[in-house]
Amino acid sequence: MRTSKFLPLASLAATLLAGLAVSLALAPSARAAGSPLAVQVEKSKVDLPQHRLEVKMSHPPGKVKITVVGVSGATLADEQHDFAGHAAGAPLVVTWSPASDEAVATIDVVASDTQGAWVGVQLSPWFVAIPHEDVNFKSAKADIEDGETPKLEAAFAKLGEVLAKDAAHGKQHPGITLFIAGHTDTVGNAGYNLKLSQARARAIAAWFRKRGVHLPIAYEGFGETAPAVKTADNVDEPKNRRVDYVLSDEPPRYGGGFSPAWKRVP
Repeated sequence: MRTSKFLPLASLAATLLAGLAVSLALAPSARAAGSPLAVQVEKSKVDLPQHRLEVKMSHPPGKVKITVVGVSGATLADEQHDFAGHAAGAPLVVTWSPASDEAVATIDVVASDTQGAWVGVQLSPWFVAIPHEDVNFKSAKADIEDGETPKLEAAFAKLGEVLAKDAAHGKQHPGITLFIAGHTDTVGNAGYNLKLSQARARAIAAWFRKRGVHLPIAYEGFGETAPAVKTADNVDEPKNRRVDYVLSDEPPRYGGGFSPAWKRVP
C-alpha cells in the first residue's frame, strides 16, 4: 500500500464520507476492465473507543487488513480478517485489539476482493479521552466550588500535554474540538437529571474557556441515558455521576437512544 501511488478522492477508487482525513491507494487490478473495485468507510461507523469500523466493497469481498498506528509511531494493531462468502455491498465490521491505549494517529485499511484487486484507505481520526478526577457538585447544583478547581487545573495540564504531543509529531490533527459530556445516575426524575447534566457540562466547558483553552469547545448533557454502569431506576451509582472530557474531530457517540445537540462555547 505504501509503495503504490496515492490518488485523490475524485478518482472514485473508494468512497469516503467527509470528516476524516484520508489517502487512497489502488492495485493495478482494481482498475482493470469492468466495474472497478470501490471501497466505502463511513465516518459514523468508525468507533475508536470500541476499536471497530465498517467497510463496504462493491465486489464480493475477500480479506480486509487493518493496521493501526499510535501517535508515537508504534504499531498498535496489525490484523487481517477474512470476509469470503459475504455479498458485495454488505457491511463488514472490522475490529482490532490494540496493544495499548495510546491515542490513534492513523488507520490503514486494505480491502481486497475475491479476484485479488485491492484498494487501500488511510484514515487519520482523533479521539482522546482526557483522564481526570471528577468535580464534585453540591446536590442539585451546577456551580463549581473553589475547592474543586485543582481537579480542573490538573485536567487542563493533561489537555496541554496531549495537544503538545500531537503537535510534536508534526501532524496536528485538524478540526479538533474539546467535547464536555455530562452524565447522572438514575436517582430522581429523568427530565430533571438531563437538565442538571447539561448545566454541569456547561459550567465545566465555560471554565476551560475562561482558563485559556482556545480550541472549539462543545458541551452536552446526557442525563441517565449513557451510564458507565447499568443500574435499575433510582440507584445511587457514583460512577454514573461523571463528566467526560474528550478531544476529537467528531462528537463522541453514546448509546441509549438520546440524540445530542452539542452547544458551542463562545
